[in-house]
Amino acid sequence: MILYAILIALLALYSFSLTDPNITFVNHALWTNFRNVMVDFGYYDRPHSWLAFIALIIALFSFHMYFVKHAKKYAPLHIALVAGLILIFAYPFLSRDLFNYMFDARILTTYGANPYTHRAADFPADSWLRFMHWTHRPYPYGPIFLPLTLIPSLLSFGKFAMGFILFKLLFVVAYVFTVLTLQKRDRTWAIFFATHPLVLIEGLVNGHNDLISVWFGLMGLLALKNRLAATALFGLSAGIKYFTSALFALLIPLKRNVGRYIAFAGVTAPVLYISLTGEPQSWYYLNFLIFIPYFFGGLSSTYIFSFGLLMSYYPFIALGDWGRPGNTELKHMIIIIFALLQIAHYFFMKKFSRRWSFMRKGA
Repeated sequence: MILYAILIALLALYSFSLTDPNITFVNHALWTNFRNVMVDFGYYDRPHSWLAFIALIIALFSFHMYFVKHAKKYAPLHIALVAGLILIFAYPFLSRDLFNYMFDARILTTYGANPYTHRAADFPADSWLRFMHWTHRPYPYGPIFLPLTLIPSLLSFGKFAMGFILFKLLFVVAYVFTVLTLQKRDRTWAIFFATHPLVLIEGLVNGHNDLISVWFGLMGLLALKNRLAATALFGLSAGIKYFTSALFALLIPLKRNVGRYIAFAGVTAPVLYISLTGEPQSWYYLNFLIFIPYFFGGLSSTYIFSFGLLMSYYPFIALGDWGRPGNTELKHMIIIIFALLQIAHYFFMKKFSRRWSFMRKGA
């Protein structure tokens, strides 16, 4: 656990290598010096920064597979608390969505305006705009997520640093409670989720609201015996982000597992549609973890694809901003290659297992 905590701390430290130079958490020389060192590494020594990122990802997957294999030796909640308490301070270095969540809530709590009808660009005098992205879009999420974000926004009293920590705490709470929800049913499921690199990076470091959607969806899935409670929880999940389609999970009780596959397809279809017609994002695939109780075997064998999703950040980390020509296309190519490798691995292992089974019977 000590080595794992050190690894998580190194991930949190590395996350500041791509800090927006316009962000100031505290007006102190220590922060300024730290930020300058990390920015020099992340922005001006990109080859070594990329190597550091690869090393961290490989180490995270190695620990993840070790923990899952030896799940009986470890307490999922302890692992989740260690990771959560450290990564609450990590910078969302691969996405700016967290800052959009913060400003969307600020539109209501500070300016008294409706985020569905007003945009960040409508408040040009606000100092936060200097590090904001996607300032010309209205609120794109469901009606459940906005009230949740109003809590940290109000408690921060308009202070950016405090708001940042409180917003990150919101995701840590969702993460820890998801682990607790899974732990009640199966320790391996809980450790699988708690240590999954995609959950740690996209859920805790980058702070994507898909993590909260997964929490509600999993609780609904495990409460299917109570139809009313399950419906409410799936509604909350879908109300975070519309396209997760968690309400399809209500079909799971259908006979012969038909409902499970329909529900899985209900989440898969919109994710694939958005990925193929728009921009594939690695955090979209967090939504499949809702189905850990029913498809754990399949989900736990997708390491190649999960690794590829994180490797798709190569153009951003090693080459520069997504706006550079060819970077987005390279990202797509990386995802496609790892998806094909995952499919090839699946069929190879299936054929190998059959052959091995035949040889054992023959012996």
